[in-house]
Amino acid sequence: MGRTSAFQADCCSFSLSDMRVYRVFLLSVWTLCPSFLVAYQAPEDKEDIFTTRACPALLVFDSVAYLADMTIELPCHCKPEEALSVVWYYQKYLGTQDTRVLTDFSGTAIVDSSKVGRDVELRSRFSIRLFSLIVFRVQEDDSGHYVCGTASGEFFYGYDVDVQVVRRVLFPSDLVRTNRRRASEAEQNLYKPFQMFMSYWPWSKCDRCGVNGEQTQVGLCYVMSQHLQVRYLRKSSNVTSCGSSAVPPRFGLANGDLGAELAVRSCHNPCSSKSTNVSPERKDLLDFLGYGDPKSPGLAVYYHNHPVDSDLVLSCPGTNPQHAVAWDKGSAPLYRTEFMEGLNRSSRVFIDVGHHLHFRPVRLEDKGSYFCWIQGEKAAEIKLGVYSRPGRMRRISDPESVFVLEAILMVYALLTAVFLLILSVRFIWQVNKERRALY
Repeated sequence: MGRTSAFQADCCSFSLSDMRVYRVFLLSVWTLCPSFLVAYQAPEDKEDIFTTRACPALLVFDSVAYLADMTIELPCHCKPEEALSVVWYYQKYLGTQDTRVLTDFSGTAIVDSSKVGRDVELRSRFSIRLFSLIVFRVQEDDSGHYVCGTASGEFFYGYDVDVQVVRRVLFPSDLVRTNRRRASEAEQNLYKPFQMFMSYWPWSKCDRCGVNGEQTQVGLCYVMSQHLQVRYLRKSSNVTSCGSSAVPPRFGLANGDLGAELAVRSCHNPCSSKSTNVSPERKDLLDFLGYGDPKSPGLAVYYHNHPVDSDLVLSCPGTNPQHAVAWDKGSAPLYRTEFMEGLNRSSRVFIDVGHHLHFRPVRLEDKGSYFCWIQGEKAAEIKLGVYSRPGRMRRISDPESVFVLEAILMVYALLTAVFLLILSVRFIWQVNKERRALY
């Protein structure tokens, strides 16, 4: 009993003596704890979609259609919460043994999509970011089935991707004739099990300002039928793209020459006046450094040297397939009505549907300044230099060879004329000499 009362007395004395210290400590903890809680608390307006969306019991595929040369993103809409990483699988046709595994475990990550070419393999054109698969510059061969899953073989979500290439380029003279032909075909195919049509995007912006420009409109091929595969999800139950696996094989569309269309028309858009408040000191400095040209303020300049007689592709920096892009050589516009790919099979310089300027091959007369426009504004200047490779066998058709031959012929003609003049003078002098000798 004495020990208990002594222990209680010690406790009371200890608590009374250190009460002020505990109060300061508790006040400090109470003051700092809310800041800690706020720092580690998840925002209330952000919701984890993977905890609210359950994966389907049977693997289905979202049918989506894209234009070639686009950069696409395929989100993994559902996965178990415990899965911290995903693996994407690719199959051209379901049930085949040719399956490609797309994973970024080895560090596959592409940041600058402008360095990705058309002929690069699919495994070198993808990146996985936040469980989404990003494919750069998709091509027609990339069409197929993409499945989000794990390395152990679990599958969560799938896509049926249809990448369409532009098969036809339509100009204003072709649009009326094409629309009439499609109207007559629609009447004839009214009782067929399917009907085909083109779904067009809105017209792009005018690709130039202040001068005559062009507008483009992309149309993708679609099929409407009541006999589509039910395993493929679509925005409309009876409409899917022409290259989708939801289209029954008996329709015979797999082997057809189907694809997207590109319509081009002329336009004119005035340039917007941008008022820039620049101090006089800064303007004088820009003028001194050579950046004070009011015609192209802040225009980026790129330099590129390329060997003659080799293929070259110029890309406008910072452009996307959805943008309206135009090209000029100096002050001469390169219109699609003259330089569009596919208009002339023998054309050496052309513009493809991805807004790239091709030279096949590049020649010495191609050197100069090329300007590219993005969304109606001049974006960049590319100074192209063309040089001859050392030790290369020149051809007679080369500009240097033609110039040398012309110079040689001119010198030869001049020497021949001088020689004939000398002979003529000498002959006349000899005849006059003989005449004087006779008389």
